[in-house]
Amino acid sequence: MSTGGTRTIRVDTLARVEGEGALYIKFQGDRVADVKLRIYEPPRFFEAFMRGRHCSEALDITSRICGICPIAYQMSAAHAVERALGIQCDPAIRLLRRLFYCGEWIESHVLHVYMLHAPDFLGYPDAIAMAKDHRVVVEKGLRLEKIGNRIVSLLGGREIHPISAAIGGFYKTFSRSELRELVDDLEWALEASLDTVKLVAGFDFPDFEQDYDFVALRHPEEYPFNEGRLVSNRGLDIDAAQYEDHFSELHVEHSNALWSVLKGRGTYLVGPMARFNLNFDRLPAVAQEAARVAGLVPPVKNPFRSIVVRAVEIVFACAEALRAIREYEPPAHARVEAPNRAGIGRAITEAPRGILYHRYAIDDNGLILTAKIVPPTSQNQSRIEDDLRAFAAQLVTTPLDEATWKCEQAVRNYDPCISCATHFLKVRIDREL
Repeated sequence: MSTGGTRTIRVDTLARVEGEGALYIKFQGDRVADVKLRIYEPPRFFEAFMRGRHCSEALDITSRICGICPIAYQMSAAHAVERALGIQCDPAIRLLRRLFYCGEWIESHVLHVYMLHAPDFLGYPDAIAMAKDHRVVVEKGLRLEKIGNRIVSLLGGREIHPISAAIGGFYKTFSRSELRELVDDLEWALEASLDTVKLVAGFDFPDFEQDYDFVALRHPEEYPFNEGRLVSNRGLDIDAAQYEDHFSELHVEHSNALWSVLKGRGTYLVGPMARFNLNFDRLPAVAQEAARVAGLVPPVKNPFRSIVVRAVEIVFACAEALRAIREYEPPAHARVEAPNRAGIGRAITEAPRGILYHRYAIDDNGLILTAKIVPPTSQNQSRIEDDLRAFAAQLVTTPLDEATWKCEQAVRNYDPCISCATHFLKVRIDREL
């Protein structure tokens, strides 16, 4: 069936935690003529105003980039600076950092699954409307998120923009008894996370798969958080120090945010689907079994099923947090003293939304000369556009209101640092026939 003319979906405002964006899709007859995901937020200049600051300040400054995943910025900054300074942390500190990251993954993934994305699948405009019919589900999500925030608050000093993480460790030590206070909540959270997988696995998913270049960290023994080599399903296998040899950023006219591409290969996907497909064998048994029961077996190529993958990662984060608490022994010192010395450090960690790259050049006084930060959303931007173009091709004969709803849902598949408002797109539709 031909539409016989031009139809346009124009989204003027996309509310985000860090800024603003817009979506434009133009249909001409039976084809998608144009797709643009515009990020028009003003530049924030974090990389520039870190110049001249002492490297020990990098954690507190970069944590302000995102209120939802500040720990990701702190951990990438810490590892990069520690590489530059030649610091190696106590194994107990390493374990604490994994626990810290568990808290962020739980609160971030739960926020996305329950509050931002589930209403799309259940036919509600937002979580408030959804709560009228699914109060128990929403309350479970709120309790789960609170447990993630409790971990962040304990280890970080506060829930938002935590302040206890430091170069070489933390600014204070934690006793075993302090961490054991989290156990009861986490045991409940593990069971609730298994229920979450069952809930979202029952949603209806569009028949839509893409051929992705998945990129994620891979560790020889663990599901990745802070460490590992950067790998892909198409042969990439590099250290963080080689990142800029293989990836480049470019500016496109319709977006203030830089796009990141694989040199010579183009778009790629980071985030839960990439991690899951490249590291399924590194998940603990409880998470692997939850995935199998949900019918989720690698490779997962349908981005709409990413909500199920995120739910499986909540299971992982709860199980990993319990493991960390069980195995933790307090270190002799809360942190390693950081010397002032010149160096260049590069590091990658896995933020909830995907890999986060930091690079710092530091002078003899420990001052930052240059900084480079590549967040997950900028790495997924061009891939989101590619997927929207392919998905919109299935909607050329769909009524525009319905097509707009489905395109909003498609954007939310990637959880691109969207604000807490579930219905984040203000839509204007122009119809020309």
